[in-house]
Amino acid sequence: MDAYDYGTCETCDAALQEQRIKQDFWIRDELIAIDNILAGVCPQCGAKVVRTDMGHLIAELLRDPERIATSPRISVPVLSVDRCALRERSP
Repeated sequence: MDAYDYGTCETCDAALQEQRIKQDFWIRDELIAIDNILAGVCPQCGAKVVRTDMGHLIAELLRDPERIATSPRISVPVLSVDRCALRERSP
């Protein structure tokens, strides 16, 4: 089977390269990460494009509450920008 041609980046016109990526989504105030997404990725700016069939698969995964509930969990740091610190750094 021939490799899929993702075309060129709409932002910087570089040829998109097929890669497996991890993408995160915010769904109802919950961060969900999906691994092994096949996507076209721009080597210059990092823009990502997925094929229609992969988009449908992602949507199907995100609509499956049982699968989400039983999937492994990760912990991530949550940082907040301090407004006072921002004012101090402003020119």
